[in-house]
Amino acid sequence: MNDTALPTAPPRLYFLDWLRAAAFGLLILYHVGMYYVSWDWHLKSPHAGPAIEPLMRLSSPWRLALLFLISGAAMSLLLQRRPASFLRERSKRLLLPLLLGMLVIVPPQAYLEVMHKVAYGGSYGDFMRLYLSGYGGFCRGQDCLILPTWNHLWFVAYLWVYCVALWALLKAWPAALDRLTALAGPHLRGWGLLLWPAALLALWRCLLAARFPTTHALVDDVYSHALYFSVFGLGAVLARMADWARFERPRWIALGVALGLWTLLAAYFATYSNAVPPPEWMRQLQRAGYGALQWLAIVAALGFAHRHWNRDHCWRETVVEAVFPVYLLHQTLILLAAWWLRPLQLHPALEAPLLIAATAAGCIGGYLIARRLGPLRVWFGLGPAARTARPLTSNVRPPAAA
Repeated sequence: MNDTALPTAPPRLYFLDWLRAAAFGLLILYHVGMYYVSWDWHLKSPHAGPAIEPLMRLSSPWRLALLFLISGAAMSLLLQRRPASFLRERSKRLLLPLLLGMLVIVPPQAYLEVMHKVAYGGSYGDFMRLYLSGYGGFCRGQDCLILPTWNHLWFVAYLWVYCVALWALLKAWPAALDRLTALAGPHLRGWGLLLWPAALLALWRCLLAARFPTTHALVDDVYSHALYFSVFGLGAVLARMADWARFERPRWIALGVALGLWTLLAAYFATYSNAVPPPEWMRQLQRAGYGALQWLAIVAALGFAHRHWNRDHCWRETVVEAVFPVYLLHQTLILLAAWWLRPLQLHPALEAPLLIAATAAGCIGGYLIARRLGPLRVWFGLGPAARTARPLTSNVRPPAAA
């Protein structure tokens, strides 16, 4: 294995750059929404309730799975382009930002959480001493905050593990992805493209979701690994197929069925709850529909993006480079802005746009600072200043996937 460049470069896949950026932008809106729904989160608005929960469920089943699929495609192409340096580069681009996040970016989230939930009255310095020592006494009943934590940066840890797994597979069996591509290719066309991955994700949901609830703690997150590593691997295979146009033809069907399943999902959660549990057959049907929704929404997103976004723009390289720093910073900025706005007692219709604007401004400012200060670049997952971000292609080095 060496880093010798392949001789030809097929058309660049700009649509994956744009789709990745759009998915992370949607993540910011989703995390602002988490402040206002009844689901548990680090900080909750006094106005929190179920009103926008159906809208939240419009993206929550599939958004992160899409990001893992795009990351799998990026890593597959990067391994094809620079196999010898892959593990070193991915470790540097993922683990250093994760370390910065756990030591600097995430702790304010945990500090606000313990002040909000358990009325902690110590200073931030006092809290950091407890945070770094692994203090386990911030509890509400049996629910204790695990410190230190990576909070929203779990995605980075999981992605690094999946990168290592893919690298190890190809190290042991260099032709593995090519063989998988040859085997899967005929089954991922036409109706097969819709049905087979949807059936797999529905199976994982039915078999594993109840037994292994999502934890984002890496070691015990069985259902999440089954889901995310499956789509990560599928992305790696699809990248080797180099036929993303196959997603265009079924995009409208996928979108229509996904919206129908979302409507049924919203009705299910409006009808049933812990106080009013559904019959077991209904629960299993909901899980199967949820898994199918995950894949069909991804098919629709890839199909429409390939049809309409597969072109370059003067802002693309900047947007691609900014995605990872924005992701690192956004949740801390949301929580800080929400904490500072709480005393004003604003209505959510006014407060939520302010949260979004403040978060966007802080993320852009943080990115510009990290971009211009050389020593910070590596800690925010940015390459050397002389290099520019490149789009995903079969043979040209793709941008780093967050």
